[in-house]
Amino acid sequence: MIKVGILGASGYTGVELMRLLRGHPEVEITVVTAEKHAHQEIDQVFPSLKGWLNFSYRPLIVEEVAEEGELFFTALPHGAAMEVIPALLKKGKKAIDLSADFRLKDPQAYPQWYGRAHSDPRWLKEAVYGLPELKREAIRAGSLVANPGCYPTSVILAAAPLLQEGLLEGDTIIADCKSGISGAGRQGDLPYQFCERSGGLKAYQVAAHRHTPEIEQELSLQAGRPIRVSFTPHLAPMIRGILSTIYLKLARRIAAEELQELLVEFYRQEPFVRVVGDGSRPDTRNVETSNCCDIGVSVDERTGMAILVAALDNLVKGASGQAIQNMNLMVGLSERMGLDRPPVFP
Repeated sequence: MIKVGILGASGYTGVELMRLLRGHPEVEITVVTAEKHAHQEIDQVFPSLKGWLNFSYRPLIVEEVAEEGELFFTALPHGAAMEVIPALLKKGKKAIDLSADFRLKDPQAYPQWYGRAHSDPRWLKEAVYGLPELKREAIRAGSLVANPGCYPTSVILAAAPLLQEGLLEGDTIIADCKSGISGAGRQGDLPYQFCERSGGLKAYQVAAHRHTPEIEQELSLQAGRPIRVSFTPHLAPMIRGILSTIYLKLARRIAAEELQELLVEFYRQEPFVRVVGDGSRPDTRNVETSNCCDIGVSVDERTGMAILVAALDNLVKGASGQAIQNMNLMVGLSERMGLDRPPVFP
């Protein structure tokens, strides 16, 4: 059994990690921390876990919790994980960070996008960007994995096959993305309350979202040249799910059927990417609670644009499920283990 700890487990990604890991046949959860809930029983904070996890939250004292696990998930706020993870790594532990603290390779990007300097930039070179479909072997060999953001996962998986084939004209991609409210975290701020969001659709952080440099970094690697993204996120009146529509100007005329086959072949061996065709389109309802990402493609022949649509559950493939997929690779297990279940419908 792999002994794992979850550091910062009072939010939506934390409870999703606990729910999924509780059903993993090779995992034992040995320590869970949350500063504001320290010493409370987990089922006092999340009644849904009553009878499934019967222990208490601990305060985060790295020297103590490090002795109780082999691999740690950090679901801490941005800026907090960079203060904790180096100490875990020095003790020979493995870490999967669900914050953005180790996703960007350029340390100068942190002040620009996150409002603070990175406190330990030497680890940025060591961190592996944890998108298994594109980085599988590096993840297997890594001790620190930076779990991707939810929006970037959808955009990168959809666009990567076309970029690798050199099908983008110019250097700019448009990403129009909608997320369920759980993507904003478990907070009580007014914009995320039911009366503010139910029945409405709202763009936010237009041309300024923190996931922008992450998407550009990884798309540029796939293309082998600098790529820019014009990224507009929206809050949708649903709890879970991301639906991303990505527009690429094609470098040559190509039929939608050929792009469909490109995607099918690219992801043929991938257990969690499903290429949607035959007149259907990706739908967040069809991926809910699963680690699946559904991708579809169309071509607008009038404008020469490829239009890709990707759907995933922001709390699973967009966060906790992908983190478990990465854990499986890091410890030599089947990456489907603990995740091999269909979506919930309806």
